[in-house]
Amino acid sequence: MNHLIPLDNLVAALSRLPGIGRRTAERMALTLVQDQKGLMRVLANALLEADDGMACCERCGNVTLASANPCALCIRPRRDAHILCVVESPGDIMKIEASGGYQGRYHALMGKLSPMHGTGAADLRVDTLLQRISDEGITEVLIALGTDVESDATSSYLSEILATREVDVSRIAFGLPAGSAIEYSDAATLAHAISGRQKIG
Repeated sequence: MNHLIPLDNLVAALSRLPGIGRRTAERMALTLVQDQKGLMRVLANALLEADDGMACCERCGNVTLASANPCALCIRPRRDAHILCVVESPGDIMKIEASGGYQGRYHALMGKLSPMHGTGAADLRVDTLLQRISDEGITEVLIALGTDVESDATSSYLSEILATREVDVSRIAFGLPAGSAIEYSDAATLAHAISGRQKIG
């Protein structure tokens, strides 16, 4: 029915968001259409404001204000400019920053190798990474990707490329969550924890 085309377009747009399936998108769209308190306009205005005022940092890929590009993490002088933490997305940068355990700079690949989704090396910010290593005098690259098959493949690919560069390459350790016990851990987590063991003292 032609008069429902705007609703169909809204559902289609919402379903493109990660983690939102068709049925969830339909429920969200109907909620917005039925709302009598102006939520649709509030959401539309927030989206337009973010579209105009937000951007991804031209250097590291982090989310930043369009008026502050490069972002604060890239220009802050107190950060260690010789180590680069490579992550999959800007969300990972936010998570690592919240931990307070890292004080270097970042580089978001904006994805990972995924033949299933048609994502190859050319789709990632690998060339930019190599250029930054050369231009910024990077001495260590810390690969901070997940432990799924695609992340492992991406980490291996990066390690091979970086082996020809004069940089130390490391990967974050994986192991038991804080406050957890061995009896509640799966075999893969335990294997990563053992292989990533560190000396005491």
